[in-house]
Amino acid sequence: MKVLSYIFRGCFFVLLIGCYSSSYAQSDWVNYLVEKEKGVMSIHVDLSLNISKPLYKKLLIVGTNYKKDCFKNGFPKEKGSEKLYRFSDSVATTINKSTKYKLAGVLTYKCYGFDVYYVKDTLDLRKNINDMIGRSFESETDNYILIQDDNKWTYYYNIFPTNWPNDFFINHEYLMNLVSQGDDLTQERTVHHWINFKKEKRRLKYADKLKKIGFTIDSLNFKNKTPYPFELQISRKESVEPESINHLTKSLKASALSYFGKYDGWSTEAIVED
Repeated sequence: MKVLSYIFRGCFFVLLIGCYSSSYAQSDWVNYLVEKEKGVMSIHVDLSLNISKPLYKKLLIVGTNYKKDCFKNGFPKEKGSEKLYRFSDSVATTINKSTKYKLAGVLTYKCYGFDVYYVKDTLDLRKNINDMIGRSFESETDNYILIQDDNKWTYYYNIFPTNWPNDFFINHEYLMNLVSQGDDLTQERTVHHWINFKKEKRRLKYADKLKKIGFTIDSLNFKNKTPYPFELQISRKESVEPESINHLTKSLKASALSYFGKYDGWSTEAIVED
């Protein structure tokens, strides 16, 4: 088992795992993880389509596997990411020759990658995609094509995240970094958190409260010339499964506010099975 140090604090960034083409590396795209029966699925979805979507009524899902280059948690290693990149770009080029389309989402699960499209017309589309796969990916197996009517974009709304707070995607970008290294998120591990305060007295009162519920006080630092100069670092052994870490950070953020503190993120280590 490998333990890899990884720190996330006070920043938001978009991780694309190296397999997404530039056509959907845009600011309206977000990543998040969903806990499934056999592991975690990553969902990469274009939020802008919720506001303005084209009148394309046909759903097209095209997928392939990368089983030879896959972590135990089902996410791609470097060569697996390269294969998904080549496959996705080839499929998009083929669709573009046949009809107008919109890429709505990308799914990664158990050594498979799926691109979710909505297209204007499906005439000869399945044949054209199969012909391309036969020419360019003839040695590959377990490719997948689904074409069906979806007038109301039901599939898109099934993968569209709902009821998420502001820090939801921050947590999930952090989690995406862990799973992209091979972490399956199932093992508890020490999680560090940072909270900053304007007044030292409130920091100390909050620290006392946290000690009573099992947190360790790691450090008390002073950061000069900042609005919240009194930093508190805490840690506790936690689950980092998506639902658990979302609930924990939401609770810490709310309770810190009651002491006029500002929650500033968390850090942990990636745990990878050999």
